[in-house]
Amino acid sequence: MTTNRAKETHPHAITELCAEGERLYANALSTGRIARAEVDAVPCLMEFALLHPDPDDANWLRPVPASVALAQRLNTIEREISERRRTSVELAEVFEPFMDLSAQPAAPTHSITVLEGLDRINAALDLATDQCQNEMLTVQPSARHPEHRVIEGLERDRTLVDRGVRIRTLYQHTARYSPARLAYVDRFADGKAEYRTIDELVERLIICDEAVAFIPIRDDRQVALELRHPGLVGYLIKVFEFMWGRAVPLTAGTPYETAADGITDIQHSIAKLLIEGHVDEAIARRLGMNVRTCRAHIAKLATSLGSGSRAQLGYLIAQSGILDREH
Repeated sequence: MTTNRAKETHPHAITELCAEGERLYANALSTGRIARAEVDAVPCLMEFALLHPDPDDANWLRPVPASVALAQRLNTIEREISERRRTSVELAEVFEPFMDLSAQPAAPTHSITVLEGLDRINAALDLATDQCQNEMLTVQPSARHPEHRVIEGLERDRTLVDRGVRIRTLYQHTARYSPARLAYVDRFADGKAEYRTIDELVERLIICDEAVAFIPIRDDRQVALELRHPGLVGYLIKVFEFMWGRAVPLTAGTPYETAADGITDIQHSIAKLLIEGHVDEAIARRLGMNVRTCRAHIAKLATSLGSGSRAQLGYLIAQSGILDREH
């Protein structure tokens, strides 16, 4: 009898018949039968109906001819295909009466669509991207994604650019620390894709052709809104343009250069958030950096202002006037 342990340690599909299973099945076909004890450790032969009990002796098993076993498997697959084809026809018949109605302009009540689940969100984004013809605007707050995720996003940009679509993307200043991102951006020399950075971004935003916008509405990004109301999309475009005007090209070095007062722009942003009462973790999250880097900037800021304590630092920031300068 096949043990449960053998089943648990011997999982594979019929298209991945294990080496031991192949050997024993071939031996059974050659000799006409095989001892049941030999296949206890290879339960796949029984599970895939390649062997059956010998009617004359319970201690032996007989092989199912390969042609019969193959036909049985193919019949199952063909039956599944036929069932799916029948389901496809039935679905087409169900939705056919609504096709003409769907062709009409969407009613205002459908200008906001809630997308739940990454699969549905990505499907809607893919559709909007495929239909984008003129310009895509994106805001991508840093979440310290793996480099392969960064490259995947930039590869999608290349597909759009090759189609003649203009792209403008906003990152946070911390994007400048991604060598892979910088190296890839350098390949967009035709000016159709522009990347800028800014100190602080609130949330992700994607806008296609001034027609549709996508925004997440949960921190885990499992739920998003697809917005097609012209007023909402227009408002979000104005927000983007406001941030774009304050941002600098990704390849520029100015956000980390020291100003005349000895404070860099990134430290200026940290100072502003410190005065507002944010803790280190919140500041790091808002500026798209890790907490250690954030604290290193705070230490440099304290040194520049001559502060000996966190409480004194807040007072010195307020008294220094650095929050009054343009950056």
